[in-house]
Amino acid sequence: EVQVVESGGGLVQAGGSLTLSCAVSGFTSDDYAVGWFRQAPGKAREYVAGINWSGDSTYYTDSVKGRFTISRTNAKNTVDLQMNSLKLEDTAVYYCAAAQYGPVTVTQTGNGYDYWGQGTQVTVSS
Repeated sequence: EVQVVESGGGLVQAGGSLTLSCAVSGFTSDDYAVGWFRQAPGKAREYVAGINWSGDSTYYTDSVKGRFTISRTNAKNTVDLQMNSLKLEDTAVYYCAAAQYGPVTVTQTGNGYDYWGQGTQVTVSS
């Protein structure tokens, strides 16, 4: 049984920082990839960042490059998304997702994530 659970959402002022965490459990092999997606009201879901098992392949959408950092803990069962210099347009529900098989193509394209968390709200205020 695979479980993906996000946490860390909240309200933050523009220019501030927030860290989201994603706890993944239930995989029988240590080769899964983890990605972060977000969806704002009335907008399509967007692939924000991704990381493979070893952590040597990461992806960031252009709008968050230089501001967001995705990383794995030493145990690799938790993936964090450090968000700095937050903007109003970063407001969205953020979802963590995991892929049973995490080749670089999954990390880089955002296609292939099939286990999803419930989402956590991030609201950036002026």
